Amino acid sequence: MPTIDNFHGIKIHVYNGEHRPPHIHAVYNEFEVLVSIEDGEIYAGYLPPKQMKMVLEWLLGNSKWALGIFYELNPNLQ
Repeated sequence: MPTIDNFHGIKIHVYNGEHRPPHIHAVYNEFEVLVSIEDGEIYAGYLPPKQMKMVLEWLLGNSKWALGIFYELNPNLQ
């Protein structure tokens, strides 16, 4: 599970062998949420509101980079 970033106790992961849509896994303590990289839509899981806000702000500034990593690890989904 490649961790691509870590801030305020939140870890951002991108896995290989994944599925569409391109997404990140954000983990904070016992919580985990899957967020679409392209539109910031939450489609599985939960994070407390404060941490979820930080993840969405992170994604705004890092979406192109995260999408590149996602496709690097999952070239069959391009």
